[in-house]
Amino acid sequence: MRAALLLMTLPVAVQAEPSRYELRGLLVPATSASVWLNGATAPFEDSTLAGEDGRFRFERLLAGAYTLGVFVPGRGEMRQTLDVGPSLADSKGRVELRVELRDELFESRDGLRRGALVSASDLAIPELARREFDRARKKLASPDVQAAVAHFERAVEIAPRFAGAWNHLGTIAYQTHDYQRAESCFRKALAADPEAFEPLVNLGGVLVNLQKLDEALQYNRHAALTRPGDALANSQLGMNYFYLGKLDLSQKYLTVAARLDPGHFSHPQLLLAEIYYRRHDRSAAADELAEFLRYHPDWPEAARINQRIAWLRAR
Repeated sequence: MRAALLLMTLPVAVQAEPSRYELRGLLVPATSASVWLNGATAPFEDSTLAGEDGRFRFERLLAGAYTLGVFVPGRGEMRQTLDVGPSLADSKGRVELRVELRDELFESRDGLRRGALVSASDLAIPELARREFDRARKKLASPDVQAAVAHFERAVEIAPRFAGAWNHLGTIAYQTHDYQRAESCFRKALAADPEAFEPLVNLGGVLVNLQKLDEALQYNRHAALTRPGDALANSQLGMNYFYLGKLDLSQKYLTVAARLDPGHFSHPQLLLAEIYYRRHDRSAAADELAEFLRYHPDWPEAARINQRIAWLRAR
């Protein structure tokens, strides 16, 4: 499973008693698989099994964006982003999700081979540190973020080169807007395991947030070259190029990201709309904003975006 970042966070309305939702999923074609769910905008992690009928569910979810991962033995892992919220739920708070298991969405065989390899540093991690890591992940399902952080920190105290624990600490720091700590944790994760993809792409993301754009480009470009079918890597590289003023390259990679995962939590359509607007293609800009709202109907600024779409199409 992976802990991943986003560059645009989803504002969440303050509620005294936030609503909870149930996610009911169906894998198509039906198959047994392990399924995991990570919070894209807030610390959360849980996993379950899909039965032979391809059905799975997660309960008591808060509204927000999530990354769903599916691992099918013999085929590998695929990921997609989904939103959970009132517009997507029925009257009982249930969100129905159909997950198409298309071959092009799974990692390449070479990527699977690399992912199956166990690094020497992983083999050297003491069992006590692994137990702390497992306890931390269980706390994220509550979610009890403070307790999870404490367990992850104990894991890296026991095993300072525990890349997975450092990556989780960096992700939590990022999601709670402590970008300096996130950068430090991701660097420690990469130092512990230079071949690990998650801290590589995550470091590229946080460096963009810290406006270290030239250094970020090195990591984001390497991430996209390492996994050209990864939506996050392509989206972050597109964002990186956007902020460097290289709009042609930005459009190229943002378009790939939107094709790979149209509902991705990094929201590539928003920057694509800005690129088209700057190029005086108002129709294409409106189309990108409409596509964004199709996947994120509960976006807090949805009304304003709809007004923007109408304005773009009226002229």
